[in-house]
Amino acid sequence: MSDVDGTIVPFWTLSTTKGATVPAFADEGALTPERLSELRSALAAFASAPLVTLEAHPLPAKRERSTGLPLDAMSPLAQELSRLVNASSKVPSVTQVAQSSEVLYRMHVPSKVASQFGKGFVKPMASKAVDGGVYGDLVASTGKSVVAAKATFVPVEAAAAGATGTAVGTAAGTAVAGTALTVAAPLVLMAVAVSASAYADHERQKAIENITELLEKLHDEKLESERSELDGCRDAIDKATALLLDRGKIGSSLGLDSAVHAISTASQRAITRVKKWEAALDAVLEDDHVDVAELEAAFSGITEDGGEFRAHLEMAALAIALKRRVIVLQGVEAGQGDHDNPFENFVQSLRTDQQRINDLEGRIQNVLWRLSALELRSPKRLIDKVMTRKQVDSLLDASYRLRALAPAHSATSPTADVLIEIEKHSDGTLLVLPARAS
Repeated sequence: MSDVDGTIVPFWTLSTTKGATVPAFADEGALTPERLSELRSALAAFASAPLVTLEAHPLPAKRERSTGLPLDAMSPLAQELSRLVNASSKVPSVTQVAQSSEVLYRMHVPSKVASQFGKGFVKPMASKAVDGGVYGDLVASTGKSVVAAKATFVPVEAAAAGATGTAVGTAAGTAVAGTALTVAAPLVLMAVAVSASAYADHERQKAIENITELLEKLHDEKLESERSELDGCRDAIDKATALLLDRGKIGSSLGLDSAVHAISTASQRAITRVKKWEAALDAVLEDDHVDVAELEAAFSGITEDGGEFRAHLEMAALAIALKRRVIVLQGVEAGQGDHDNPFENFVQSLRTDQQRINDLEGRIQNVLWRLSALELRSPKRLIDKVMTRKQVDSLLDASYRLRALAPAHSATSPTADVLIEIEKHSDGTLLVLPARAS
């Protein structure tokens, strides 16, 4: 099947609280992608509780699958998805989904809701197909793309002739003035948690790759030790993630406590380095013009292809990525402690714990923007002399490297709608891809 052939795509409107209400909309039956987008915006603006929509698309044959967290067919998230589909199995479009062995679920979290997770939740995911490109909402992947431009979207409960009170696990579905509403807090909680964790791990992988490449050039044993200590936390975090998403309890045997300590130490080390960078910038600046030698003295290796300063940047990025995974784990643990209202606890935990790490990321971004705006001048010893061509080329090269700092290490994009993609494979297993801005 292909969305470009006019596929009927069922979608559910999900709420995280039982008392949620939605504004009255005329029952228009099937919706175009544009109309569905307008409906999402209206729901985000006027609904009394956070609402998300979940679509069930055919799974494309070719997709970018280098990232993502796999889940077992018996995992709670897989079971919640099955309950949701089975409860609406009388709807023809849902029946087709239930009979399909491979499905791509797309959960759209509106920007109003996504902002609650803080600016570190997602960034636009870089595309490997086009240099500098990002994945958009309509094109799902490289290779054989799935374009939703001609798909027809059908609200599930509305298509079921206004069925009310349909049981969905421990939740209930209710058709309200043409807009179906299903309470599915556990489903939303787990999807958000897994995709956020997948995104943070994606950032960790990128940081590790960059650090490894830099350390091969630097041969710095101290930085190598820092890298190994941080990356060694992954096993404990992976085990704790799997256990929590299976609704288990984290015990001391997992080693998460020591991992959290190592991550906190690395975060504090990054804060200390940022303070030094900020002080150095204040000291060397003279009308935004700075001598290359003075800049190198304050930021070792900044004008080189792989210097110490860049390694410190990547080490900070690694600490931030790992800290975000831990924050998600802590949020899930808090959210699952109250099954009647898990989403709000989850959000509150994220909001409280991530503020410090957001501040650190913001300060690093500010340092990089200040560095990228610097104008280099020729060394003082050469001011009254004619520079050689090699010296001119070196100065220009250093300037270009400074300019490249801001886009290369820019922080999160402005808040946008968040897209969470969940692949269901023929054996029942799931692959939850990193959350991304849609």
